[in-house]
Amino acid sequence: MTQNIYDDPGFFEGYSRLQRSVSGLAGAAEWPAVRALLPELRGLDVIDLGCGFGWFCRWAAEQGAASVLGVDVSDKMLGRACAESENSRIRYERADLEKLQLPEASFDLIYSSLAFHYIEDFAGLLATIRRALKPGGRLIFSIEHPIYMAPRQPEWLTEEDGGKTWPLNAYQIEGKRLTNWLAEGVVKQHRTMGTTLNLLIKSGFNIAHVEEWSPSDTDLAAHPDWVIERERPMFLLISTRT
Repeated sequence: MTQNIYDDPGFFEGYSRLQRSVSGLAGAAEWPAVRALLPELRGLDVIDLGCGFGWFCRWAAEQGAASVLGVDVSDKMLGRACAESENSRIRYERADLEKLQLPEASFDLIYSSLAFHYIEDFAGLLATIRRALKPGGRLIFSIEHPIYMAPRQPEWLTEEDGGKTWPLNAYQIEGKRLTNWLAEGVVKQHRTMGTTLNLLIKSGFNIAHVEEWSPSDTDLAAHPDWVIERERPMFLLISTRT
C-alpha cells in the first residue's frame, strides 16, 4: 500500500501551510508550464490521481469538463477537497494508487501532480491508466525530477562488485528514498528518467512532450529565491497520448 503520510497530523499541518496549499494552482511554480500542456477540457471526462485538496478538479470543472473524478489515499485531503467543492460534476473517491481499479475506456484525460513518485509499482499503475483511457486519450503528469530525488539518502550501500563501494544516493541506483520533509520517514520511489520514459513507451503511450522544469527569468524576477532551481531541475513534466 502507498504510504499515507498525508494523514499524519504533523505532515498534514505542515503541508496545509505550503504556498501551493494556500493559493492552489496559482501557488504552484510549475503550474503555468503544466497548464500549457493541457488540452481544451470542455466536454471531457477527467480524473485527477492524487487530487489532494481538489484544486485541479475544481479548475477542470470551471473549464467545462463533463465530469471530474478526484482520487486520493488520504482521508484528510479528501475531506478538505469535498468541503471546498460544490460543483455537481466533481466527485471524489478514496483509493490507493498501488491498487487502483478504473473502468475501461472511461476518461479523456488522466492527470496527476506530484504523486507518481510515491508509487512503487509504476508499471502496474500505467497499465491501469492505459486501459482506462479512451482512444486518443491523454495522460499528463508531473513528478519530482529524478535527479532532484536521487540524493536523499546519506548512507552508503556497499556492493560486492570488484571491490567498489557505491553511494546509496547515486542516480543510477533506483528504489526507495527516505526524506524528512514535513515529517520523518517520508518514502518516495526513485527511478531514472530513462526508466520512466521507457515504462511509458512499453505501456503503449506516445510521448508528446517532456519538460525539465526550471524557473524563467520572469519567474526569478518575481521570486529571486527560486534561483537554486536552476542548479538542477526540480520537476519533470510529461505529456502523452494513446
